[in-house]
Amino acid sequence: MTEDIHNLVIAGSGVAGLSAAVYAARADLDPLVLEGDEPGGQLTLTTDVENYLGFPDGVGGMDLIQRGKEQATQFSAQFQHGRIEDAVLDGQPLELSLSTGDKLYTRSLIVATGASARWVGAENEAELMGHGLSTCATCDGAFHRGDAVLVIGGGDSAMEEALFLAKFADSVTIVHRRDELRASEIMVNRAREHENVKFAWNSELVEIDGSQEEGVTGAKVVSHPDSYPRKKYEAGEDVEVEAVDVGGVFYAIGHEPNTDFLQDTAVVLDQNGYVQTAPAGDAWATTETAAHGVFAAGDVMDSDYQQAVTAAGMGSMAALDAEEWLESADAAVASGSERISTEAGD
Repeated sequence: MTEDIHNLVIAGSGVAGLSAAVYAARADLDPLVLEGDEPGGQLTLTTDVENYLGFPDGVGGMDLIQRGKEQATQFSAQFQHGRIEDAVLDGQPLELSLSTGDKLYTRSLIVATGASARWVGAENEAELMGHGLSTCATCDGAFHRGDAVLVIGGGDSAMEEALFLAKFADSVTIVHRRDELRASEIMVNRAREHENVKFAWNSELVEIDGSQEEGVTGAKVVSHPDSYPRKKYEAGEDVEVEAVDVGGVFYAIGHEPNTDFLQDTAVVLDQNGYVQTAPAGDAWATTETAAHGVFAAGDVMDSDYQQAVTAAGMGSMAALDAEEWLESADAAVASGSERISTEAGD
C-alpha cells in the first residue's frame, strides 16, 4: 500500500473531537481531524455556555470551539474537510471513504461525529428549511425581529431557543405535544417568567406555510386535551386545528447520532443508533468499541448527559485509550519481530 497510513484519525470537530485532538497531538500521535459537514458541531449553535468549567462569566459556544481548534492546531493537529461515508474496520489499517471522494487509511479512529437535530415531519419543512424554518436560533434569530415565532419541543434546548428568540421576536410560542415539559426546572422557570414567551400545550405542528421567496408566513397547529394530537389528526379524529400567523419556526426536539457510516461494521450501535462501548472490566468507563482500534466520544455515544463538559472529558479519554492501544500494538509487533530474529539466528 502506497497511501499514507495515519496513526489516528478523529472524525468530528466538536468539543469531543477537539479535546481528543489536543490530547492526541500532545502525545505526538499526529492526529488528523475530519471536520465534517458542520464544523464545530452542536456547540456552535449555543449562544452562551454558562456551566463549562473555567468560564465563570460564561463563554460563547462558537468562541469555545474556536479556542479548542486553535489549541489543537498549536500542538500540530491537522484538520481536513470531509465526512466519512463508509468504513472498513475489520482489519489493519482501517479504511475510511470520505464524502470528498478521498480515502484515508489509519491505525486507529476516534468517532466524535456527534448528533444532528431532528425534524418534525411537518408539511413543507424540506422546502422551507433555511427559509424561515431553522434548527438554530443562534444562527437565524436576528432575522426575526418583530415576528411571532414558534419553537417546537419541550426540553432544555427548546427553552434555551425560546429565550434567545425572545430577544428579537415580538412573541415566542413553545409548542409541546404534552402538558408537561422534559426541561429542567430552572429553564422552565426562566421561560415561564419571560413576558414574550407563552406555551401551546398538547399541541403539534403539522404544516408550515410560505415559500423560499417569502419565507415562512404561517403554520398549522393541531391540539387535543389528551396529548399527542398529531396521531389523532392523521387518523381523522376530532382535534382542534389552528392556523397561526408566524414569521419563523424553530425545531428543538432532540438529535440523531451521526453513525450511518458505522452500519454493517464491527462497531455496535444501540437501538437508537448511538455507539456502544465495550464492557469496561475493572475500569469505571471506557471509550473502546467492539472494533479493534476504534473509539468513541461525545454525543455520538452519550444519549443521557450530552453536555459540553462531559463530551470534552470523553474526548480526552478516547485519546488516552487510543494512545494506549497504539502502544500495545507497537509492543506486540516488536515482540513478534524479536522472536523471528531469535529463531532465525538459532
